[in-house]
Amino acid sequence: MSDQALSELLRRAAEGDPPPADGGVSVLPQGAEATPAVLAFTAHHVVVADVPEEWVRARLPADDLSAPLNPPFLTALCAATGREVNNIDAVLVAQGPAVAPELGLTPADDRTHERVRRAEDFRTDIRVWTCPGGLVLLGRGVGGRWEVAAEVDLEFRGKGLGRALFAAARALAPGDVPVWAQVAPGNAASLRAVLAAGYRPVGAEVLLK
Repeated sequence: MSDQALSELLRRAAEGDPPPADGGVSVLPQGAEATPAVLAFTAHHVVVADVPEEWVRARLPADDLSAPLNPPFLTALCAATGREVNNIDAVLVAQGPAVAPELGLTPADDRTHERVRRAEDFRTDIRVWTCPGGLVLLGRGVGGRWEVAAEVDLEFRGKGLGRALFAAARALAPGDVPVWAQVAPGNAASLRAVLAAGYRPVGAEVLLK
């Protein structure tokens, strides 16, 4: 399979047609991807890395659906690729047109912001907007998909700005494309904001940095 196969898999998942819930594991070459990754959908995992398919299957118990995201396999994958595990995130997507809230967003080129610096580790073509109390960015990530990240200043939290920034990202994306969000499961505030902005859960994933 190719880079196009991963892009097509994500496109279909965004449209409500994820990989079959068959307990299976698909293995795709890393190809043009910046980082290896493991993507989890309902009862189906996708390993994106330059390792043989036989190597993957030899390290996954056949009766453990959660094994690809568990420490034993991730540790082995890190050793094989020379990488380290980043966060294991919940993954959500918003599909379809949206209207941007009136936030006074201004395009910015602030590469000094910590959120932007983190995004540069995993994304390309990063676009940044700021408003009083917040920042939102879009960039091309896994499979070339458009991914969003947002940051709200401490004194502005709890007032709905996070939800508005995630909603704005849907309208700021170029063309009518899905927008993806990755959220640490323990970050309940961000998870609530993303859900309230119209994103729906599609799975989980880990990137190896």
